[in-house]
Amino acid sequence: MQLIDLIQDKYKVISVVGMSKNAGKTVTLNQIIDECMDRNIRIGITSTGRDGENQDIVTNTEKPMIYVDAGTLIATTEGTFKYTEAKLEILEVTDFNTSMGKIVIVQTKTSGYVQIAGPNTNREIKVVADKLLSYGAGLVVVDGALDRISSASPGITEATILSTGAVVSRDMNKVIEKTLHQIQLFALLEVEDGELKSLANTIIKEKGYCIIDEDGEEHPLEIKTALNSGDVIGKAITDQSQYIVIGGSLVTSTLKEIIQSTRKFKQVTFIVKDATKIFTDSKDWLYFKKIGIKVCVVDKIIPLAVTINPYAPQGYYFQPEEFLEKMKNFLNPIPVFDVVLGGE
Repeated sequence: MQLIDLIQDKYKVISVVGMSKNAGKTVTLNQIIDECMDRNIRIGITSTGRDGENQDIVTNTEKPMIYVDAGTLIATTEGTFKYTEAKLEILEVTDFNTSMGKIVIVQTKTSGYVQIAGPNTNREIKVVADKLLSYGAGLVVVDGALDRISSASPGITEATILSTGAVVSRDMNKVIEKTLHQIQLFALLEVEDGELKSLANTIIKEKGYCIIDEDGEEHPLEIKTALNSGDVIGKAITDQSQYIVIGGSLVTSTLKEIIQSTRKFKQVTFIVKDATKIFTDSKDWLYFKKIGIKVCVVDKIIPLAVTINPYAPQGYYFQPEEFLEKMKNFLNPIPVFDVVLGGE
């Protein structure tokens, strides 16, 4: 099975996000591009950061470059043109500005290496992805940058591929643990009740915070962020409270403050937009689940696959077959691919 088998005829816009830099995200992107070229699928590409340079500008390590065929559609910045080998035809200059110039929609007239640097905000990413589709892309891939896993949000892309690898930790078991944690967050249950989902979505869009009672009564919380407000949230929970809608991010410190301020946290379910709004490590998450913390999402993220890179730029590596087999066992039924050696 190939990565494209998980995508073709099912999704139009997907993201590739990395657990960290050098996790194999660009290799994964290149693999998808190659498979699209083999099947004559016209691909559109954009990025939440900069990609395609042969040396990482942050870590100074060598990176795989991005090679595309003629006819590929790209949303990138004006500043990347001088680094691009393929000849480009400008289709549209957008109003979106970046430190490297405006975002431009281009089409490659020849095959060759390209660099990509995309929009700054999720809203802009969504807009340029739609533009790439309108110009004829059969599939759009959003290349998610470091610490921008929010590109996996269902409001931006329909599904995501997660890249992980030895660079995450020198301990293989820790890499697996952190990757499994991220996949488990993606798998959080979605709000089933249509009326509750609509209400929660409205509150979240307004960046509000609200407690909803078992009879549906709303109790807005006068806070601008959940950060450092756990005590306020906890003390507002009553015997009738059933849901707490979080209009921003839900972090470890907030949950710990709530637990310390009330014993009634077990009777409520926290609702967030999607899994990209949750920031907690695997050990804390296991603890929260054990004591009865419940979290669900308005929009569920679909993890298509996990790609692994057994090699780290620091010079150490995992035994590839062992790494692949262990990751498959822990992540089953999520497909796992070794993008360096090839194959599932």
